[in-house]
Amino acid sequence: MRGSQTNPNIMAIAPGTKAPEFTLKTVTSSGPADYSLSANLGQKNTVILFFPLAFTGVCTQELCDVTAGLSKYESLNAEVVGISVDSPFAQDAWAKKEGIKIPLLSDLNKETAAAYGVLLPDLLGFGSTSARAAFVIDKAGVVRHSEQTATPKDLPDFNKIAEVLASL
Repeated sequence: MRGSQTNPNIMAIAPGTKAPEFTLKTVTSSGPADYSLSANLGQKNTVILFFPLAFTGVCTQELCDVTAGLSKYESLNAEVVGISVDSPFAQDAWAKKEGIKIPLLSDLNKETAAAYGVLLPDLLGFGSTSARAAFVIDKAGVVRHSEQTATPKDLPDFNKIAEVLASL
């Protein structure tokens, strides 16, 4: 529906589900690179934060807050990554401008957001983007926490994410 912020027909994949594998582009200090979920399997847990668009207020707040608390996730043996439909170059410029230190992954073709069940068909007339959502993936590649916020303006429950990570 044009101009809508939410769509009751989309639903994030459920806990207990095998996390869909992905390989997405990111920009590192040495240039564009691939990032795959499977790189963490067997080694650490992964927190995936889907966010609608770089350079927007709520997304900036969310990822700057996560960056500020990154040591908490590292102490829980977790890597946090952000995924949006922006190009990796836009994400890189945004990360440098705002001091975001987590890997930002480009889902430009929108396949990963669709695979995780969080692709919004239209956000305020801008076209399809990912919803704001959070997933905790354990070292075996199984979804242990799945949350899609009610609207893109709402942030995930980071206390619940930390609680789930502490239980793994």
